[in-house]
Amino acid sequence: MLRFNRCHHIAIICSDLEQSKCFYTAVLGFSILREIYRPDSDSYKVDLALNGTYMIELFSFPNPPKRVSRPEATGLRHIAFEVDNLEESLSFLDQAQIQSEPIRMDKATNKRFTFIFDPDDLPIELYEK
Repeated sequence: MLRFNRCHHIAIICSDLEQSKCFYTAVLGFSILREIYRPDSDSYKVDLALNGTYMIELFSFPNPPKRVSRPEATGLRHIAFEVDNLEESLSFLDQAQIQSEPIRMDKATNKRFTFIFDPDDLPIELYEK
């Protein structure tokens, strides 16, 4: 059996890199580790960390196709982040004018969760600790 140590990173292709950088840093609290231009693909790559841990790569490519988000489609469904308090998190997001879905209950764990969406409509789950 293959044994993973951890998830190394999540790669996200953005339609507007500056807008996505702002969302992931100013709203979600990631920090930029490095940003590079890759002339071979005419693209930028931005490495983001959460609490000092490298986690997300944001990419820009010329004219990427739009991601299918709804109805549900095959492929990556969403990314999820644990929060200590859902109400506090949603209050902050509301002040930042980020809308969320209604809070739901995970029937398997009895934990509360909701979804927000990044600038390209990628679902982001907030799962209460």
